[in-house]
Amino acid sequence: MTTESLITKPESAIRVAPSVLVGIGAFAAVGVYVLVGSVELNLWTSLGPGPGLFPFAMGAVLVAMAVLWLVQELRRPSETAEGVDRGLVVAVVLSLTILAALMDLLGFQLSMFLFLMYHLRLRGRRSWVSSLITALAGSVGAFYAFNYGLNVTLPVSAFPLLNMIGL
Repeated sequence: MTTESLITKPESAIRVAPSVLVGIGAFAAVGVYVLVGSVELNLWTSLGPGPGLFPFAMGAVLVAMAVLWLVQELRRPSETAEGVDRGLVVAVVLSLTILAALMDLLGFQLSMFLFLMYHLRLRGRRSWVSSLITALAGSVGAFYAFNYGLNVTLPVSAFPLLNMIGL
């Protein structure tokens, strides 16, 4: 047995799927972005924890999760995902992107209502009544719970007409 045969064994080569590497890279990139952005918010003030401390901790958790995921994949690569509905993945990512883009324009209530209706009625094929009740609770109910129950301000509509009717 030669040293070369011990070092290079093509059967035992570790192969991580490119899609998994993209996911790990995305997690790490978002974590690093949050870390850098949170430092600019000040981690600590003279009164105690600053506004950047919590995002800094969450960014560190994301980076740590990406590293752990990479180590896990290097030790035992994931099986290929059979039966993954790529259309669903694209629809969710695209609808979340649209939701984020419309949130400041339409406000939380209306944009979240449209987002939930899309996923419940069109993607999930739920009944109209069930979709309307769930979407109203998830949009208007969550808005009032956060704004008045937790004192966390959520975006309101930039359009004066929508703003006048409480959206």
